[in-house]
This record gives sequence, structure tokens and C-alpha cells, in this order.
Amino acid sequence: MDSFQINKILGAVLGTCLILLAVHIASGAIFTPAVPAKPGYEIAVKNEQPAQAPGGAAATPAEQPIENLLASASAQQGAQTAKVCETCHNFGKGQGNKIGPDLYGIVGRPVASEPGFNYSAALKAMGGTWTFDALNTWLNNPRSDVPGTLMTFAGLTSEKQRADIIDYLNSNSDSPLPLPPPKAAEAAPANPPAAAAAANPPAAAAAPANPPVAAPAPAPANASGSPQTNVPPSGQSSAPPASPPQ
Repeated sequence: MDSFQINKILGAVLGTCLILLAVHIASGAIFTPAVPAKPGYEIAVKNEQPAQAPGGAAATPAEQPIENLLASASAQQGAQTAKVCETCHNFGKGQGNKIGPDLYGIVGRPVASEPGFNYSAALKAMGGTWTFDALNTWLNNPRSDVPGTLMTFAGLTSEKQRADIIDYLNSNSDSPLPLPPPKAAEAAPANPPAAAAAANPPAAAAAPANPPVAAPAPAPANASGSPQTNVPPSGQSSAPPASPPQ
């Protein structure tokens, strides 16, 4: 193969590469996608307006008592949720303390009483016993419940998760405590202020009991110009006739 044929082959290869490069540049200029102003994917979410109270403010759901939540709690679900606590706590009997105290038999135990653990001064000053209600408040937000505590856990906002964990902690004991009975729901007021105001509108101003009586018109004058009077003719008495004898 002489040099002329080699140059033709190389020229053909180079020309093909130049054509492909030109097509790539042209297609990129024609079909360039629009760059979004904000990176990411747009996800359509249905915006639900919160329920409005009669006064116009957004109604916030009232928290249920822990006694009612424990009635439907699951210790098995609580054991699964409590796995996030195993980094700092032991749950088995006799396993000892870790970063946090051993939580075996915590329900019904005095606060800050686990032997060998150095509690914070704030928790020592709390006093009392770890009741169902006390654990519910603590698990919701430990730092808000006991300001100054060394526990870094942010808390559980889900009432169901807190009830499940408390039910699991209660079962994780030599002598679990009986669950408290559910509390009865409080009855709503029969006549709220707005309904009472609508049912009893203010009474209209009462009309006067005795309206003013118009003065009698003057007696018409007789032909002579003097006013007419009820004077009997002369010789007649103005007294009424006597009643007949009975």
C-alpha cells in the first residue's frame, strides 16, 4: 500500500469524525433542554386547609390522655421503635448502663435511681416516679420536660409511638404494672357562647305601658257664641233620679 492510499483512508476517517462532531454540535444547539430556575423535581402535593374553629382560628387537635392511648398500644411495635434507643441504653436485665442508664424495669421506678449512673443535676432535682404519664411527657420532648438534662434525644411527636414504647417498657420488667383504665371523654358544653347568643337575641325596647292620652276637644259653641254646657233648664234638678223602692 503506497502513501497515497494511506492518506485517502486517513482523510476519510478524519472527515467522518468531523461530520460526527458537526452533527453533535448542531443537535445540542437545537435540542438543548431548558435549565430550571431551581434544581430538583416538582412533586404535586394536595394542600389541605386545617379545620377552622368557630372563631376563625385553625383548630388544633387535642392530645389524648396516655390512658386512652395505652388501651390500643402494641408492645411489639414499641420494641421495634425503641431500637433507635439501643445506641445509648440497654433494655435487658442486668446488662448495665451505657451512655444512658439501663431501662429494664423503668416503669414505676423512682427518677434518677439506677445504681452506678451519673445523672444530671436537673434530673436529680426532678424527683418523683416514672409513671405512665411522666414517661409520656418525657418522651415527647425531654429538654422541654426537664430543662438542663444531658439527654440529646429530640423526642417523639407521635402519640401512637410513645404509647407503644411505654407499653413495651412496662412489659420489659419482672413485675409489669397494670395498665390504667381509659378516661371518659369530656362532654361538650350544651350552649356554647356563640350558640347561646344566636338562640337568645337581645329583646327589642319595650313599648310604654301607658301611652299619653290626648286631651279632649273643647265643646262647640252654640248659636249665641257662648260655649255649650250641660245645664238643666230652670225648675229641674240636676241630681239623678232616685232608685225605686225595693
